[in-house]
Amino acid sequence: MDKKIAVIGSGSWGTAVALLLARKKNAVMLWSWMQEESDRLNADRENKEFLPGAKFPDNLVCSQDMGACLADKDLVVLASPSHAIRNTAKIMAPFIKENQIVVIISKGLEQGSLFTLSQVVEEEIPQADVAVMSGPSHAEEVAVSMPTTVVVAAKAHKTAAHIQDIFMDEVFRVYTNSDICGVELGGAIKNVIALCAGIVDGLKFGDNAKAALMTRGLAEIARLGEKMGARRETFSGLSGIGDLIVTCTSMHSRNHRAGILIGEGHSLDDTLKEVHMVVEGVKTAAAAHELAKKYEVNMPIIDEAYSVLFEGKDPKEAVLSLMMRKKKNENEEEELW
Repeated sequence: MDKKIAVIGSGSWGTAVALLLARKKNAVMLWSWMQEESDRLNADRENKEFLPGAKFPDNLVCSQDMGACLADKDLVVLASPSHAIRNTAKIMAPFIKENQIVVIISKGLEQGSLFTLSQVVEEEIPQADVAVMSGPSHAEEVAVSMPTTVVVAAKAHKTAAHIQDIFMDEVFRVYTNSDICGVELGGAIKNVIALCAGIVDGLKFGDNAKAALMTRGLAEIARLGEKMGARRETFSGLSGIGDLIVTCTSMHSRNHRAGILIGEGHSLDDTLKEVHMVVEGVKTAAAAHELAKKYEVNMPIIDEAYSVLFEGKDPKEAVLSLMMRKKKNENEEEELW
């Protein structure tokens, strides 16, 4: 065995990453918050609910014992849904040693505090060396070794390089970056744009509309990112446009699938029941809407998404509102001549 690794969170993405790391001959422990689920995964040797057919190798073991999962690990990977990150970090904190590297692979923002997930983890586990990983990476493809490329961001290059070395192989390429804020915001807010892209598809408005939505959506993400201290060029990379493309165009994307149902006229409650998985874009839409107000950033697509999801606005009316906004220069910092 090469490294001892804990993956915290046994959803589709956590399971896929645990499989990836186990295939590299690491000793991997996959934590589930429910004993019943942990027992089922160990017995079935696959995650039948989320990744059926992707068999667990012998060096991948599941457990509900956080202390056992985190003991003497070379790397801790945090894959809990965004709404569970703070509580999970609280449970982890007593077992995390000084300067233990924790890489967050979840995507989202915390409602209320409006924190990025790294800010949440740093607050709950101040002794940890926190990094983030993001990019176009559907669990369904990673689980079966399809070529995938992501980016890892950390405050210290040494930390990012350590994670890069552990993850990278012939089917999983990892780039490094120092812009934690940009990498996180791109990965989080693209879920809202993907949900909107699904609405466009549900309305059968065509490829032109979806391409425009993706382009202008990325511009909104980058505007907010710059105000929050991120580098604009990060949003032209894997965690920005890369993740946006894959999430807006693939049926693997639960956000895109949810948007299609909403565009077809389903209620939000019925949509979430139908998708039967965490739809991060819904909660992130609320947080991004508040961040836009906090930082005084113009984000009309995010505003309309919020209106559709939480205020009952008809999706067609939302599209009309976007189309009929006052005339603009494409580069908003420039005045119309």
